[in-house]
Amino acid sequence: MTKRINLALQGGGAHGAFTWGVLDRLLDEEDIEVAAITGTSAGALNGAAYKSGWLSGGREGARASLDWLWRQMGALNDLRLPGWMAGNPMIPGQVATALEASPQFLVADAMTRVISPYAYGPFYVNPLERIAREFSFDKVCAHEGPYLFVGATNVHSGKIRIFSGDDISPESLLASACLPTLFQAVEIDGAHYWDGGYTGNPALFPLFRPELPADIVIVNINPLDRPEVPRSPQEIQNRINEISFNSSLLRELRAINFAQRLLEQDIIDEGAMKRLFVHMISDDRLMRDMSVATKLMPTPLTLSRLKAAGRRAAEGFLEQHRDDLGARGTVDLADAYS
Repeated sequence: MTKRINLALQGGGAHGAFTWGVLDRLLDEEDIEVAAITGTSAGALNGAAYKSGWLSGGREGARASLDWLWRQMGALNDLRLPGWMAGNPMIPGQVATALEASPQFLVADAMTRVISPYAYGPFYVNPLERIAREFSFDKVCAHEGPYLFVGATNVHSGKIRIFSGDDISPESLLASACLPTLFQAVEIDGAHYWDGGYTGNPALFPLFRPELPADIVIVNINPLDRPEVPRSPQEIQNRINEISFNSSLLRELRAINFAQRLLEQDIIDEGAMKRLFVHMISDDRLMRDMSVATKLMPTPLTLSRLKAAGRRAAEGFLEQHRDDLGARGTVDLADAYS
């Protein structure tokens, strides 16, 4: 029996390669169908790659499209480390420490604090633009295949905008991944947009449509909990980044928990509100060893290890919760987010 699920893909720069691994593993499962994808930043790019590849060649097409995307991400010249890093057998924490101490990262980090992306004038280039424009948008925007929802933040109003269907374009993907300290705001229809992570990382509400399945599988790549108090400037900045990019998700999960309690207590009639089954695939232990540096510097070493970790996390989820899909949620919303 086919199990239909929705995917909610977080953004987090190069850490989106973890999601690549999750999707790669889910594509092995012939009895799992992805009905809809909502994504922000790297999650939006993963979603676009998955959908366009799926419509081009089914499961293998989606896998090839995701592989292409992350080969391109690993080939970005911006903020790259020297070649010695690619083959170095360091554990993730050592990778993050080495990246944070590298001259390339220190210079780039300092520049984002004192130089606006608008200061480059005609020399400004968004390194993601070439990748975004190479997607097959006739397939990304198609009504066939899984629904795709892309979130970005309106700079003027501070509200989220969800792009779907024909509204998805290279500009909307770039807007969803537009970190304001690195990139100039992306203009769409006279409005300007920054990274969707500030207002929805990812946005869950597009998945509440009645025609979509009840199961929402969140692929989380920003640690929700850190037991230690950050002390160094890098650790403090990293935790600020994580908290800000998780806050919108936590708000939506609290709202879902409230709505589900109303249903369970018969305060509202069944059918007046959708019953949802929330799941999460994550590896907080691994992600706590990462940092802002590994998000911004997509070295092949980091990407390959994140992909492998994503496959392992998806494998563990399927081993424990395959039978729960379509039957119950596996995230204790009341305990975790109330």
